[in-house]
Amino acid sequence: MYFSVIITTYNRADILNECLEAYYRQSVDERDYEIIVVNDGSTDHTAQIVSAFSKKHKNLIYIRQKNQGQGIARNNGLKHARGEVVVIGQDDIIPTHDFLYEHQKFHYMYPKENAAVLGFTAWHPKLKINNYMSWMVNGSSILGLFGGHQFAYEKLKGKKFADYNFFYTSNISLKRSLLNKYHFDPAFSSYGWEDIELGYRLHLSVDLKIYYNSWAVAYHDHHMEESSLPGRMKAVGYSAWIIHKKYPELGKVPGVGKYLILKFISMPPFIWLGALVKWLSGDKIYKYYYYILSKKYFLMGLAKGKKKFA
Repeated sequence: MYFSVIITTYNRADILNECLEAYYRQSVDERDYEIIVVNDGSTDHTAQIVSAFSKKHKNLIYIRQKNQGQGIARNNGLKHARGEVVVIGQDDIIPTHDFLYEHQKFHYMYPKENAAVLGFTAWHPKLKINNYMSWMVNGSSILGLFGGHQFAYEKLKGKKFADYNFFYTSNISLKRSLLNKYHFDPAFSSYGWEDIELGYRLHLSVDLKIYYNSWAVAYHDHHMEESSLPGRMKAVGYSAWIIHKKYPELGKVPGVGKYLILKFISMPPFIWLGALVKWLSGDKIYKYYYYILSKKYFLMGLAKGKKKFA
């Protein structure tokens, strides 16, 4: 068996159904992969969805655990994996027809244990993309350096390799032998940094090589609104302290100078000004507003994390 696809899920039964349907439409032979669904304490009808697929497909493994977060769920799934290569997926990431084939192609080309393959993830075509979603997938919208926090694929245009900052666990595959030695850190129970931490740890430990294959396409079927920004960025700020305690050299917790700048630009007058510009432009100029608003909530999460971890 070549692939083990680990899909973690939490209370998204209907979208999980779409995800599994897409995996069972792959161009590679079904005998060449297994799908491991890890139910992270869902209270919806996830079990019934998986059961329906299990009756049709023998390569589906179902694991249920209490809610502990994606990192622990993925480690749990890895214990049951048998494939040579592990594909790390999510319930709302829908693979295209040749998704597994494209990952397989690159692993054949780069068979070393420290070779990983990063695919391309875009918003699902069926979604109506709002300005907030557009900003979230543009990491270069501010001075070509800063931007949203979901993806920054525009920085990989024309590149063969990606660094550890692109260890996107929505669309990445690694040799199982490597992941058996290096697991996700269970300390990251909330959103933010658990993927970057593992990518950086593999970079330091085995000189991880992440090959970028833009043809390994998957779609993110998750509509987002600005209302999700506060919770997301507070979690990022809170978890920044966890990675800072392990790797202070990364500077994920800003120093005094950077902190003061972020505090200054996220003051209410600047947020109001950004909102005014956004409104006057008919929502055409929105990137500055979302950026400074994200920093406001990042600093709030940072303050909370400092009380526990500093």
